[in-house]
Amino acid sequence: MNVHSLDTLIAKIHELVSGDMLIGLFVFSLVAFIGTLLAIPAILVRLPSDYFDANRPRIWMADHHPVVRTMGLCLKNGMGAVFLLAGFAMLFLPGQGLLTMMIGLSLLDFPGKRKIERKLMELPAVMNSINALRNKFGKAPFTFGEQNRSVQ
Repeated sequence: MNVHSLDTLIAKIHELVSGDMLIGLFVFSLVAFIGTLLAIPAILVRLPSDYFDANRPRIWMADHHPVVRTMGLCLKNGMGAVFLLAGFAMLFLPGQGLLTMMIGLSLLDFPGKRKIERKLMELPAVMNSINALRNKFGKAPFTFGEQNRSVQ
């Protein structure tokens, strides 16, 4: 890319997006990056080791009043959508995209969710990095129930 085409590209970007908007996007990206560096490990370490076991029931807030449970589920699904979208954006911006998307998926409720989670977790790079993090904090590695195996 030559200097002239780079100048043209920058001029076109400034026509579409103001300088303040670009600064805001940069700050948001930086805050999201730092936030995910702190939030993702905290969440992954707190999950039980059998969280991805297909036979483990996951009824969130089952012992709460239906109104409180519904509000909690709405909040949880809203946060899941935010994490999923942020993770997708982090595939192109600085951040831990796949791990953030994994957290987002785990918070969302939809049919087939457990199969998608499991497929992602069975990727050796994902499972090894997550289990290494859990090991660092003295937590057992994730297991997958019916075969009672963990990916190492």
